[in-house]
Amino acid sequence: MDEANVSGSNPAIEEMSFEQALTALEEIVTQLERGDVPLDQSINLYERGERLRAACQKRLDSAQARIEKIVAGSDGSPNGSTPLDGGA
Repeated sequence: MDEANVSGSNPAIEEMSFEQALTALEEIVTQLERGDVPLDQSINLYERGERLRAACQKRLDSAQARIEKIVAGSDGSPNGSTPLDGGA
Protein backbone atom coordinates (compact mmCIF):
# COMPACT_ATOMS: atom_id res chain seq x y z
CA MET A 1 0.00 0.00 0.00
CA ASP A 2 1.47 3.36 -0.95
CA GLU A 3 0.73 6.86 0.28
CA ALA A 4 -1.73 7.45 -2.55
CA ASN A 5 -3.88 4.59 -1.27
CA VAL A 6 -4.04 6.09 2.19
CA SER A 7 -5.17 9.45 0.86
CA GLY A 8 -8.51 8.20 -0.38
CA SER A 9 -8.22 5.78 -3.30
CA ASN A 10 -8.77 2.73 -1.09
CA PRO A 11 -11.56 0.42 -2.18
CA ALA A 12 -14.58 0.35 0.11
CA ILE A 13 -14.11 -2.32 2.75
CA GLU A 14 -17.62 -3.64 2.14
CA GLU A 15 -16.67 -4.37 -1.48
CA MET A 16 -13.51 -6.30 -0.57
CA SER A 17 -13.34 -10.05 -0.26
CA PHE A 18 -12.17 -11.45 3.06
CA GLU A 19 -8.78 -12.22 1.50
CA GLN A 20 -8.43 -8.69 0.11
CA ALA A 21 -9.34 -7.15 3.47
CA LEU A 22 -6.89 -9.40 5.29
CA THR A 23 -4.09 -8.54 2.86
CA ALA A 24 -4.83 -4.82 3.22
CA LEU A 25 -4.77 -5.19 7.00
CA GLU A 26 -1.42 -7.01 6.85
CA GLU A 27 0.00 -4.20 4.70
CA ILE A 28 -1.17 -1.59 7.21
CA VAL A 29 0.39 -3.51 10.10
CA THR A 30 3.68 -3.73 8.18
CA GLN A 31 3.67 0.02 7.52
CA LEU A 32 2.91 0.85 11.13
CA GLU A 33 5.56 -1.57 12.43
CA ARG A 34 8.21 0.05 10.23
CA GLY A 35 7.56 3.31 12.04
CA ASP A 36 8.48 5.52 9.10
CA VAL A 37 4.96 6.85 8.46
CA PRO A 38 4.11 10.42 9.55
CA LEU A 39 1.85 10.68 12.60
CA ASP A 40 -1.28 11.86 10.76
CA GLN A 41 -0.93 9.10 8.20
CA SER A 42 -0.32 6.57 10.99
CA ILE A 43 -3.59 7.58 12.62
CA ASN A 44 -5.44 7.22 9.31
CA LEU A 45 -3.81 3.84 8.73
CA TYR A 46 -4.72 2.69 12.22
CA GLU A 47 -8.35 3.75 11.78
CA ARG A 48 -8.62 1.92 8.43
CA GLY A 49 -6.89 -1.09 9.96
CA GLU A 50 -9.45 -1.20 12.76
CA ARG A 51 -12.30 -1.07 10.23
CA LEU A 52 -10.64 -3.87 8.22
CA ARG A 53 -10.17 -5.95 11.39
CA ALA A 54 -13.82 -5.52 12.33
CA ALA A 55 -14.97 -6.46 8.82
CA CYS A 56 -12.77 -9.58 8.82
CA GLN A 57 -14.05 -10.58 12.28
CA LYS A 58 -17.65 -10.10 11.16
CA ARG A 59 -17.06 -12.35 8.14
CA LEU A 60 -15.36 -14.99 10.29
CA ASP A 61 -18.24 -14.94 12.77
CA SER A 62 -20.71 -15.30 9.91
CA ALA A 63 -18.76 -18.22 8.44
CA GLN A 64 -18.67 -19.93 11.83
CA ALA A 65 -22.43 -19.52 12.22
CA ARG A 66 -22.98 -20.99 8.75
CA ILE A 67 -20.76 -23.97 9.53
CA GLU A 68 -22.53 -24.62 12.82
CA LYS A 69 -25.84 -24.48 10.99
CA ILE A 70 -24.60 -27.02 8.46
CA VAL A 71 -23.58 -29.53 11.15
CA ALA A 72 -26.85 -29.13 13.08
CA GLY A 73 -29.37 -31.96 12.88
CA SER A 74 -32.62 -31.65 10.95
CA ASP A 75 -34.39 -30.70 14.19
CA GLY A 76 -31.86 -27.92 14.83
CA SER A 77 -30.09 -29.67 17.65
CA PRO A 78 -26.31 -29.95 17.54
CA ASN A 79 -25.18 -32.95 15.54
CA GLY A 80 -21.44 -33.23 16.09
CA SER A 81 -20.54 -29.55 16.02
CA THR A 82 -16.84 -29.08 16.71
CA PRO A 83 -14.76 -25.95 17.18
CA LEU A 84 -13.42 -24.49 13.94
CA ASP A 85 -9.86 -24.57 15.26
CA GLY A 86 -10.08 -28.31 15.88
CA GLY A 87 -9.60 -27.89 19.63
CA ALA A 88 -11.46 -29.87 22.22
